[in-house]
Amino acid sequence: MAASAERSGGDIFHPPVVVRPPTRGAHPYRRVEIYGRPVGRAYGAEDVAEFLRRAGVVEPDLDDPDLVGWQGGDRTVWSTA
Repeated sequence: MAASAERSGGDIFHPPVVVRPPTRGAHPYRRVEIYGRPVGRAYGAEDVAEFLRRAGVVEPDLDDPDLVGWQGGDRTVWSTA
């Protein structure tokens, strides 16, 4: 089965980087996981890019769905309000 078909089902394909939904509160952040391991809190897209650089991705493409899975909004969403 092709990767695109797997993604359409939503339960087979998982990108290596997952950015969780924003937290609530005065200083919201998004938890970032790489291969299922928590790597830190991101307060903006640049934080996500830095986590990827530290993991060895020289020029991270945050819009690549095969690399990054955004939950609760895309790279522009950093609060719940």
